[in-house]
Amino acid sequence: MNEETASQRWHGKLIGVIAGLALLRAEPLLGALLGLLIGQAFDARWFATRVADPFADPYRVLGLTDAASDDEIASARRRLIARHHPDRAGQHDRHRHERRLCEINAAYDRIRILRARPRT
Repeated sequence: MNEETASQRWHGKLIGVIAGLALLRAEPLLGALLGLLIGQAFDARWFATRVADPFADPYRVLGLTDAASDDEIASARRRLIARHHPDRAGQHDRHRHERRLCEINAAYDRIRILRARPRT
């Protein structure tokens, strides 16, 4: 699965230029430039959510594959909790570390639920 880079994505830029030209008909060059900048922002995913969804791939949140053993999963969880614990963060990073800790715990719980299910 090869993810495209921002320079390879062009749909947002094209739509931005067209929208800019249409909205600023009196100054088409300015409209095209503004549309291009906004399109670049969308193509670079500046407006995308940055929080990982632990239900999408909980193994990825822990930095593992689904072939990892239970001991590896527990070890990865302990390592990440130690690294991202809010008490170790500075005052300005505390909220970010709390969110990351919630993601780690949610991913770990999801993996435990998935592994507890009988495989068919």
